[in-house]
Amino acid sequence: MTTFDEREKAFERKFALDEELRFKATVRRNKLLGLWAAEKLGISGAEADAYAKEVIRADFEQPGDDDVIRKLRKDFEGKGLPLSDEQLHGAMTEMMAKAVQQVEAERGKS
Repeated sequence: MTTFDEREKAFERKFALDEELRFKATVRRNKLLGLWAAEKLGISGAEADAYAKEVIRADFEQPGDDDVIRKLRKDFEGKGLPLSDEQLHGAMTEMMAKAVQQVEAERGKS
């Protein structure tokens, strides 16, 4: 195997690992976002966990984050608690930062 082949394989492995970490962080972000939203909506306990799973599932409807924002906006408006897109995106950004930290911490343990 040539040095070029070795570099190519290493790049492919790194790309696959990066994609896996990105996926895990996004799922974790959605869980944290769902728990955050549940608290604001007055949902707690097992219902909050179930709601967080709904938020995770919402992200698989179409590519991008719009499906998650749409779900949250609908749920907040349904409870008479409209939040602006800026507030929702801000929470999403904050939860992604936490999710990345958690995923990286778990990765460091293995």
